[in-house]
Amino acid sequence: MFPGMLGQSLAGKALERGDWSFDTINIRDFATDNHKTVDDTPYGGGAGMVMRADVIESALLSTPKQGRKIYLSPRGKVLNQTLAKELSQEQTLTLLCGRYEGVDQRVLDAHEFEEISIGDYVLSGGEPAALILMDACIRLLPNVMGNVDTADNESFGSATGGLLEYPHYTRPATWTDSFGNTHNVPEILQNGNHAKIEDWRKEQSEAITQAVRPDLLKKNT
Repeated sequence: MFPGMLGQSLAGKALERGDWSFDTINIRDFATDNHKTVDDTPYGGGAGMVMRADVIESALLSTPKQGRKIYLSPRGKVLNQTLAKELSQEQTLTLLCGRYEGVDQRVLDAHEFEEISIGDYVLSGGEPAALILMDACIRLLPNVMGNVDTADNESFGSATGGLLEYPHYTRPATWTDSFGNTHNVPEILQNGNHAKIEDWRKEQSEAITQAVRPDLLKKNT
């Protein structure tokens, strides 16, 4: 599953340059029985299986540099741009991807894992969430994106005041869609008045945020 999409495009080129690196550890390799069992039935009953603390710990201890330890979990604090920027500044991250009904709480407590969620929904496993967290961090590393201002000007960035990003347009200035409708680039973006363009972008950003994520507007104004 790894590096998946992160082996392509800017992240892939950064991986080739050595701007970031990763190691994958298969928890099943640390099972002690012939069937490579990593889970068992939950105490107290209930559906599903729970990943064993002893097996996970053996896998964890096989890596000497663990750094900040994160368990991808729907009950964790939600990943946002501020947290991604914070995590991107860490030297090492260890990401634990759960399966089944989850992980024995004892290993999370013993090794002080912090739980991070990518949203209010449940996945079949933590691997897609780990890839998303990695992508959010990797793109913030020095030299990964060509323009150093790109991240600040995106949604949630400092240049947008933490709001959603304004609309973008490129050539041609007039475009006719497949339904026969004509669409023009807003005139203000073509007049070269940068002060007015910035005002327009701010207004658009606030309007979009108000319509889609009013919670962000309230938090950042």
